[in-house]
Amino acid sequence: MSIGENLLHIRELIAAAARRAGRDPETVRLVAVSKTKPAAAVDEAARAGQRLFGENYVQEFTTKAKEVNAPVEWHFIGALQSNKVRQIAGLVTLIHSVDRLSLAQEIERQWAKLDAVCDVLIQVNIAGEATKSGTTAADLITLVKEVAALPHLRVRGLMTMPPFFDDPEGARPYFRELKRLAGVVAAEEIPGVAMEELSMGMSGDFEAAVEEGATLVRIGTSLFGEREYHR
Repeated sequence: MSIGENLLHIRELIAAAARRAGRDPETVRLVAVSKTKPAAAVDEAARAGQRLFGENYVQEFTTKAKEVNAPVEWHFIGALQSNKVRQIAGLVTLIHSVDRLSLAQEIERQWAKLDAVCDVLIQVNIAGEATKSGTTAADLITLVKEVAALPHLRVRGLMTMPPFFDDPEGARPYFRELKRLAGVVAAEEIPGVAMEELSMGMSGDFEAAVEEGATLVRIGTSLFGEREYHR
């Protein structure tokens, strides 16, 4: 199937999952994960109506962003090193993967130079996996308060990556927990903090994520095909 056909199918699945949960499908946005894919694939998806794209690797992203012709919106969704933040400053509208204060402080420095505000999500490592980034649930409130104190950052919600399961039902408790944690943060009524976005769910489990409250689902393989070798 073409990228356009894949996109239509994914949107139908998202809408159906939202309706099963009694949600308006318009409250869920698809982030097309274009890592390792060429600019031409982004342009093709954009021609089919996709506007929001997520990238994981700074060097690849900055090169690709110059090559994409379509008017698209970029999110950065991968692990981000502080020394690479300046390369994406002003290019992305949302960073999904803020997991430590030192990273937030560097985002603050770079966006301050632009006299702009960067929207961010706090990444939570709910499963405590050593191979995954993210703050702990225990440290979440403290980190949100610290990040919220930075004038050029705005906390918009949370992100998580659950462990891999062959059965997407295995991921459901992790999605449910992120939704619960968002409620805990919201109850703190931290100035400038909104729990509007829950970034969770990928190609294998996005329907369960939508049913549990995802507002952003990050889908690459189901849209673009298998990942190409990252150079």
